[in-house]
Amino acid sequence: MEFLSLIVGFVLLIKAADFFVDSSVNIAKIFKMPEMIIGATIVSIGTTLPETTVSAISAFKGHGDISFGNAMGSIICNTALIAAISLVFSQSKINKKSIKVPFLFFLIAYVIYAFSAYVFGRFYRIVGIILVLIFVLYACYIISNGKALGKEYVNEVEDRKIEVSDNSLIKNIIVLILSAIVIAFASNLLIDSATGIARRFNVPESVIGITIVALGTSLPELTTAITSLIKGHSSLSFGNIVGANLFNLVLVSGLAITIKPFAIPTEKIIYGINSTLLVDLPLALIVMIILCVPPLICGETKKWQGITLLVIYALFLVYQVSII
Repeated sequence: MEFLSLIVGFVLLIKAADFFVDSSVNIAKIFKMPEMIIGATIVSIGTTLPETTVSAISAFKGHGDISFGNAMGSIICNTALIAAISLVFSQSKINKKSIKVPFLFFLIAYVIYAFSAYVFGRFYRIVGIILVLIFVLYACYIISNGKALGKEYVNEVEDRKIEVSDNSLIKNIIVLILSAIVIAFASNLLIDSATGIARRFNVPESVIGITIVALGTSLPELTTAITSLIKGHSSLSFGNIVGANLFNLVLVSGLAITIKPFAIPTEKIIYGINSTLLVDLPLALIVMIILCVPPLICGETKKWQGITLLVIYALFLVYQVSII
């Protein structure tokens, strides 16, 4: 029943998040908001909505390990699995400006996040507030200056092919409210079933969070990547992953820490050292460097990046299973 609840939670969460984004975009269009602002805020936040709700509710319920694992695991999964698949099957030219700023913001947020983890061994509320403020600054920047990024997001909005009627405001508001309720319910169901499975099999919550929960909440990015590949918009998939990874740090982690500060997981030990500090945190940075630095240098993605990242993700999963 716990495994069934986990699957049901994932399905409800992903579908509700999709309805939430669609209704939000519809409402924004009804009020004639610029498509760039719609994409840079609603659509981009929407793809990380599952991670945000799961991490926030996990922290509120006192399951900081799942909250931490979900954020770090989503970054690793987004990069070393989802983006990697895109890179293996399709390489493309990349607008350096479109990833330079989000990657820089990611590095700044990562330094703050890692400093708190390595120096204090926990995340205080002030860290969460700082991360959320970084998210606000980034949102303001891309709304006012992100023309290149905006064009990609416009494509994403157009790819959804949402039909908007002037008389659909009430309908979309109802859908928005109902989908938000389902998201909250599904997140609770997912967290309870994940923690139940962890206890039943004596698996650390952080392992469940960084593998199963992280993969499940990354499904929107996976579907976006597949759709982008099919439609020939591989650069859109790339930009979506970079943006989602940034939001996993500043929005997902930031909100969770602000709601209820928590300590870093200590259940996983390797050679007498906390595995979270030795493997999970460094790996999140390493895969982002492999993903972003080559395009920043040569202006295009390479197949070797995808192959390298896939190998890293496979080894990462083997490692997580081996320490249970």
